[in-house]
Amino acid sequence: MEAGHEALTKEHMLRASTSGDRIEGTNSTPIKSQIYKFKTRVWEAYRGKPASYWILLVLGCGAMLVAFPASSLLSRLYYANGGKSKWIISWVAVAGWPLTALALFPTYFICKRFPTRLSFKLTVSYAILGFLSAGDNLLYAYAYAYLPASTASLLASSSLLFSALFGYLLVGNKLNASIINAIVIITGSLTIIALDSDSDRYSNVSKSQYIMGILWDILGSALHGLIFALSELIFVKLLGRMSFHVVLEQQVMVSLFAFIFTTIGLIVDGSFQEMKSEARNFKGGQASYYMVIIWGAITFQLGVLGATAVLFLASTVLAGVLNAVRVPLTSIAAVILLKDPMSGFKILSLILTFWGFCSYIYGNSTTPSSSRISQQTSRSDGFGLD
Repeated sequence: MEAGHEALTKEHMLRASTSGDRIEGTNSTPIKSQIYKFKTRVWEAYRGKPASYWILLVLGCGAMLVAFPASSLLSRLYYANGGKSKWIISWVAVAGWPLTALALFPTYFICKRFPTRLSFKLTVSYAILGFLSAGDNLLYAYAYAYLPASTASLLASSSLLFSALFGYLLVGNKLNASIINAIVIITGSLTIIALDSDSDRYSNVSKSQYIMGILWDILGSALHGLIFALSELIFVKLLGRMSFHVVLEQQVMVSLFAFIFTTIGLIVDGSFQEMKSEARNFKGGQASYYMVIIWGAITFQLGVLGATAVLFLASTVLAGVLNAVRVPLTSIAAVILLKDPMSGFKILSLILTFWGFCSYIYGNSTTPSSSRISQQTSRSDGFGLD
């Protein structure tokens, strides 16, 4: 039976090769030839991985494209319907950390691995990242308090710029002309938004608050880029390896510390005690208030899980593509659902941002990473969890 199967497989490959020769012959065009080659590569890539791999990858992509925009819209909806506390929104971003922990535990059985031993240095590193993440979430909360969701989403895309810069300075990742071009283009798109501050400013937001919202958003993006680079540095210096369960372990520990720091801030600020009064005065009632809080926590963590799966199972290039698509999706959804204003300058900024993402993706795909983590990730095979 095995010999017969091998003979059929060889015959199929021979026919495919002959068909390819005919396509690339005199009767074919260069475009048809490239399409055929692309289809062949896609089919080979699909057959090279088990079905479970593709299911997880599709779920991860879907989570990034749906959960992250939903989380952004819910943050803005909180403020639009009467919410006032920045600490509550920053707390919501990490309150769903047990969901990531629930996703982590099955990987120990699937991978047949034990939890990574927590050394003092590793624990301190996670605590520092957790503190920075808490500050990052607070900066974004201030931004969403004063900016439309579409504008805040566009400004948050500058985290790509800072990730490239901090990756170059701290980890030694390469920069090429395309990546530098992306940095310049995204910087230009941010400048356009800053200069067009009067077109989408809410009536209850002063010009100084709007400008501060832009600054908080950019500072949050810078901090996010720093966190991304430091996370990669921890893998290189302390862990020395990158596997799916180790990535989830880092996410759980960082989110846990961020949750602790944010909860302390929430209590000290008095926002925790004010949640009941906020819920009573919330437009739509208490049920709507708690639904915004609960689904905000769930969607953010689902987005984090999706991004983790895409980064590990595929590549940073695919994650970059999804981020590029996510920005216009969030902006369009904000215009439709939240009636965000969309001026010509903001549309121009959106186009420039998308162009900058594409330039970064191209530059990242043509530049081999110098970090050892990328080299180890490229060696992972099969299900991608070992």
